[in-house]
Amino acid sequence: MKQPTGALLPTLETPFDSGAPLHLQIYRRIRGAILAGALPAGARLPSTRTLAIDLGVSRTTAEEAFAQLEAEGFLVRRVGDGTYVSLPEAPAKPARRAPRAVVGRRELSTRGRVLAGHPILSEPQTIRAFEAGLPALEAFPIEIWNRLLARRLRRSGRDLLSYGQPAGYAPLREAVAAYLGTSRGVVCTPAQVVILTSSQQALDLAARLLLDPGDDAWMEEPGYPGARAGLEAAGARIVPVPVDSAGLDVARGEALAPGARLVYVTPSCQYPLGVTASLERRLALLAWAERAGAWIVEDDYNSEFRYTGRPLAAIQGLDAAGRVLYVGTFTKSLFPSLRLAYLVAPEDLVDAFVRARMLQDGHTPTLPQAVLADFITEGHFGAHIRRMRSLYQSRRDALLDEAARALPRHVTLGPAEAGFHVTAHLPEGTDDRAVQRRAADQGIDVQPLTRYYAGAEPRPGLVLGYVGLSPEAIRAGVRGLAGLV
Repeated sequence: MKQPTGALLPTLETPFDSGAPLHLQIYRRIRGAILAGALPAGARLPSTRTLAIDLGVSRTTAEEAFAQLEAEGFLVRRVGDGTYVSLPEAPAKPARRAPRAVVGRRELSTRGRVLAGHPILSEPQTIRAFEAGLPALEAFPIEIWNRLLARRLRRSGRDLLSYGQPAGYAPLREAVAAYLGTSRGVVCTPAQVVILTSSQQALDLAARLLLDPGDDAWMEEPGYPGARAGLEAAGARIVPVPVDSAGLDVARGEALAPGARLVYVTPSCQYPLGVTASLERRLALLAWAERAGAWIVEDDYNSEFRYTGRPLAAIQGLDAAGRVLYVGTFTKSLFPSLRLAYLVAPEDLVDAFVRARMLQDGHTPTLPQAVLADFITEGHFGAHIRRMRSLYQSRRDALLDEAARALPRHVTLGPAEAGFHVTAHLPEGTDDRAVQRRAADQGIDVQPLTRYYAGAEPRPGLVLGYVGLSPEAIRAGVRGLAGLV
């Protein structure tokens, strides 16, 4: 017993810490010694009684450590003989060393390289001027939501704890279909609605199912970087199509890539320029898609919030050929952590999308879907949208008024009839990324417009979000920005 005891104890002589149970600390040290080769295969260990005396712990503690090591296959205990290390091929030299610095880049797949290398804009965690991604969270009716949540748990209880439907909670799909039909002019049945976690997931599914590597895909120029990344990751060849005051230039898109397989558009409030696609452009896009056998992904990300006239009907409602996939989200209209969005798919594609979604992540959590269904059907959603539209319009007006007073004349604002942001255009040659850095030093967050371009001739500007800010914060932000531009 002297030799194994002498071999084991130096490994365990260091003081124990107070952060973990003693038996777990002993287990980890013996396990580490075995893996490092300090205790080779066949080495005999002291008895638990001897180990307990030497370490000053109870025999029960030593026994628990040995039992765990035996259960994991590190030790074998023979009645009347003793306890031995049981790794038959334990290396003579230490097998585990401190992590080495990785030299060079690890090999990723083609898709992996696109995903890892794309400059995705991070979502804001706090609200300050001029974050563009957060709604007015302080105005959300949290008391009503909590009451509906508690009632749903009382009524449904364990029924909502099992696996959900890949296509989504049926009452929510019905509520979404009814809402879209009356407010957005979308023509669909509940069976066409697929509940997802985000509009990004909807785009990812569309790209996976409808594009082959090398297919051309039109992308608004400038346009949403997340959409561009999703299409590129699917192997698509991005074709930047210019956006003007009437929306996506369909004629230019046909000239660049007449046989494109898919187009991503934000026609109700183009992101980031804020323009609204004209009826002529909407009809031209539908006609091209039918001729080319192409798909239109219509991202209607915050269409409820139009401040001049009524919200415009979706392109999907004009589609007679079934070429439009309509995408919407509750992230902007309610709150971001809800993680609920929807896709309205053509009838013949619904099954494919549901199956692909099932392989991706199964289903969306059922409880928040059930609460949201109640929130919509009982009228709370409609009332909330009306309140927020009025609130956001007043904040937009505060931004426009202060900008007219404080910003230099060479800074011009883009359309502000809808949405959560307005784009401030800067003179040609301005380094808008340098302006962004200087603004950040003063506690002002803006996004440079050039970041949204994929082509070689980006226009400089700044994307200014306002809906999550008080009028006082908006005015102070504009005054701070005025000195930088």
